[in-house]
Amino acid sequence: MSKRLNQIVVVGGVAVLGAFLMLYRGDWFDPEKIRTRNFLPAADYRPDIVQGENYYQASCARCHGGHLKGSVEGPPLLNATYAPSHHADLAFYHAVKNGVKQHHWDFGDMPMLTGLNPEQVSDIISYVRRNQQLAGIK
Repeated sequence: MSKRLNQIVVVGGVAVLGAFLMLYRGDWFDPEKIRTRNFLPAADYRPDIVQGENYYQASCARCHGGHLKGSVEGPPLLNATYAPSHHADLAFYHAVKNGVKQHHWDFGDMPMLTGLNPEQVSDIISYVRRNQQLAGIK
């Protein structure tokens, strides 16, 4: 065997062994660990709209407005841009965990938010979605 082929075989073997060990430990396919890695609430969590409003007012209203209509610092969430068909709930979890680069509006980048857990974000999403429904945003 050539030296190059030996290197490929060794690297491939190490990669296969690493993948096997990761799968063997069970971390990769464990639903709760996947949820934790991806900043998602437990599968059986039921969001609370009332709490969602409280968390929204404390963490989001400064930029997105007290009534979800935006402010000089951030866009309105009562806008078709944030309809579930355009921004799925996952986009909200991602925005809280990682922040968002400016792409729809001219408010600058949204910073990541700290101090919220996935269940609280789920509550906020429930509150936002309910108000979008009431405003006719689908």
